Amino acid sequence: MLTLDKIYHANFILKDVVRKTDLIFAPSLSGRNQVYLKTENLQVTGSFKVRGAYYKISQLTDEEREKGIIACSAGNHAQGVALAAQKSEIPCLIYMPDGAPISKVEATKSYGAEVCLTGDTYDDAYEAAQLRQEQDGSTFIHPFDDDYVMAGQGTIGLEILEQLKEVDAVVVPVGGGGLISGVAFAIKHLKPECRVIGVQAAGAASMAESVRAGERTCLSCVDTFADGIAVKMPGAHTFEQIRHYVDEIVTVSEDEIAAAILQLMEKQKLVAEGAGAVAVAATMFNKINLDGKKVVCIVSGGNIDVNILNRVITRGMVMSGRRSTVNIALMDKPGQLLGVAEAISTMGGNVIAVHHDSSDPNMAINSCFLRVVMETRDHQQVRDIKDELIRRGFHLVEKEKEPESGCLLK
Repeated sequence: MLTLDKIYHANFILKDVVRKTDLIFAPSLSGRNQVYLKTENLQVTGSFKVRGAYYKISQLTDEEREKGIIACSAGNHAQGVALAAQKSEIPCLIYMPDGAPISKVEATKSYGAEVCLTGDTYDDAYEAAQLRQEQDGSTFIHPFDDDYVMAGQGTIGLEILEQLKEVDAVVVPVGGGGLISGVAFAIKHLKPECRVIGVQAAGAASMAESVRAGERTCLSCVDTFADGIAVKMPGAHTFEQIRHYVDEIVTVSEDEIAAAILQLMEKQKLVAEGAGAVAVAATMFNKINLDGKKVVCIVSGGNIDVNILNRVITRGMVMSGRRSTVNIALMDKPGQLLGVAEAISTMGGNVIAVHHDSSDPNMAINSCFLRVVMETRDHQQVRDIKDELIRRGFHLVEKEKEPESGCLLK
């Protein structure tokens, strides 16, 4: 069973292994609350996962160590297990989804672990690891549904209460539920009046759906770039812990996550991966019904794949009104582009791309669509630019949106 004694023991075991990460005041992230960031993105291996993995492995018997260890992970648990196995000199095999970020795969290998890529999702990797474990009898290190793993993650709760005694709420990313289970257990036993709020990506809200249904629910697919919390089905143990100790679970969209990553980079000089930014996203976009409170957001990891970072930043800029597009239907004659550019310039916008389209069969032969991409300050400036274009006689149109993607991971 998960106990407070276990969490305190984990804290003792981990004191020379993990960093006691800083709690940073971040006033620019919310106009409604005093926001603090628990910077687990600056943890050893770049995420909180090393806490639970190391504590679990430290408690293995000699017989369990001799069998070697096996694990499954979308990336961060893999690195924690690999580091703990390396320090304990235990052979280690880790199954990861085939689409896991290359940076996480290579980091796991750098700690000496053998990596096997299989399937599309964490759940696929889990099934493969379970099958292999049954065949060779190795010791399985679960990424979340284990009391020792939860106890290791719960040490974050102890640190938060030590660093900010007057904390009113702690906002925690949720995938399988190991992090929030440990944190909520510690917080609610030591300061029961403090609220604990979980956050999931809307495209992978298995825990939120399970809590709503009153029983564990398996999603048919998950659809989010926050790979660290892309879990189809929550753990049995974590589900029960969350039902008892977590006050609320909310969801955030992909665009909101991207905007939070951008805000963390610009305002706090912190790099967060998608899963690591969901708590900040929930606070930024007022998903939490708290005003004037001291709120701690756990930034759970910073291992974002650089290959998607540029796309995430672009989406974040669009979400926050920093980048915008206007589509204009106009007569295709000299001087039109100059007039558009002057209107945008007058209102302080910066044109960064222009696309001229005269091929639409629904237009008159001498007409065209002009698609202008701009850098802007905020949504208000975008509205001002559009108003100025209309005032000058330009006809703005809404181009048809691209079809929304289906389920990315099944």
